[in-house]
Amino acid sequence: MYELYCTKRSRGFRVLWALEEIGADYKLITTKPRSDDAKAINPSGKIPFMKVDDTILTDSVAIMTFLADRHNALTFPAGTIERGVQDGFSNFANDQLDGTLWTALRYTVGMPEKYLLPQIKKPLIGEFKHAMQALEARLGDNEYVMGETFTIADILIVHCCSWARNFDFAIGSERVDAYVDNAMERPAYRRAQKA
Repeated sequence: MYELYCTKRSRGFRVLWALEEIGADYKLITTKPRSDDAKAINPSGKIPFMKVDDTILTDSVAIMTFLADRHNALTFPAGTIERGVQDGFSNFANDQLDGTLWTALRYTVGMPEKYLLPQIKKPLIGEFKHAMQALEARLGDNEYVMGETFTIADILIVHCCSWARNFDFAIGSERVDAYVDNAMERPAYRRAQKA
């Protein structure tokens, strides 16, 4: 059984969703970032992290990749062209979506007041809009980024888009909105929300 340490209102939700998609046995242990409980297991205090046997895995993307590879689910095999395309979407999500949103959040509400830079949000909204245009073009008519196959890249992208909606970053694309809404209707997503 996996032990996942996080809160659902964090990148840990991605891992929780992946665990539900895979159907793996897990225990969710609610742990806030940088709490004493988190630091006792993961010295950085960052969440999510997951205990596998006697090893602690960190970073939501690394954990999901481990789970997908271990369970042969939500991914294409390493070394295939499809995996290369899938990994490209995952890197796009990390760089263009997560990085943009996290920078905006951190510098507008996530730091002590003396470090806040509220003016940073406007150019980052522009960057996010450009990324949504690129995503719309890359999606085409596909149900998911890899066609009919749902992967961890979809979990990353949809989670970022959900985060964007909650932080007043407009998706700005009916096509991308429909893709996000469709993925959020998956039973595993619903189960992860209720976990």
